[in-house]
Amino acid sequence: GKWPAYLEQIAQRHALITHGLTMSLGGPDPLDPIYLSRLRDFCARYGGAWHSDHLCFSGEGGVRLHDLLPVPFTHAAATRIAARVREASAAIEKPMLIENVSQYLRMGHAEMDEPEFLTAVATQADCGLLLDVNNVYVNAQNFGFDPYDWLAKIPLERVRQLHIAGHESWEEYEMLVDTHGATVLPEVVKMMQWVVSRIGPVPVLLERDTNIPKLDELLDEVARLQVAYDAALRDAATQETRAHG
Repeated sequence: GKWPAYLEQIAQRHALITHGLTMSLGGPDPLDPIYLSRLRDFCARYGGAWHSDHLCFSGEGGVRLHDLLPVPFTHAAATRIAARVREASAAIEKPMLIENVSQYLRMGHAEMDEPEFLTAVATQADCGLLLDVNNVYVNAQNFGFDPYDWLAKIPLERVRQLHIAGHESWEEYEMLVDTHGATVLPEVVKMMQWVVSRIGPVPVLLERDTNIPKLDELLDEVARLQVAYDAALRDAATQETRAHG
């Protein structure tokens, strides 16, 4: 069909990194062996150094819920999800990265905060992180915490990739929603720079799923993000020089 043909053409010209939405690492169901088998074959053909999915659940009772739903921040959940991350990595024969998600409801009684939970899962699974800085910003505004305090608490040495995106305000409920349907705010760009200046070069993906502008407008935004990213790399190089000076 045409979609595999398009993917083949892209793969011939660009290195690809695979990313998933439906593994449901925090879900109640066992990991889907058919999905994992097909994903292993897909990653073998198209994938890069790792595969990533979200630290959430997205299915129950064999039904896909088509959303990235939060998990309780408990020690038991961290241990269980870490085991599932290791299981998934072994099944697809690729290292796994886990991504922090935007949340609009806290699940159950938390035994730790999100950075501590993310750290516990990543440490027990010995996996990398896909850090979505827009998700951190959205959660910070909705739940009232300092996003930089959040960033300072996670193991930045495990971050292998960044996502950045725009969000929109849901005024009726006085909350921000991670729609991937707007231009990235300067505050979120600064968060990306804060991270890059501390960890050095990593792939950064601009997510835009809705309200997609004309191509030249989208490319202009990519160019602005590239300028910000390059400036952060210069800061990283300066800090490295000072550390060894």
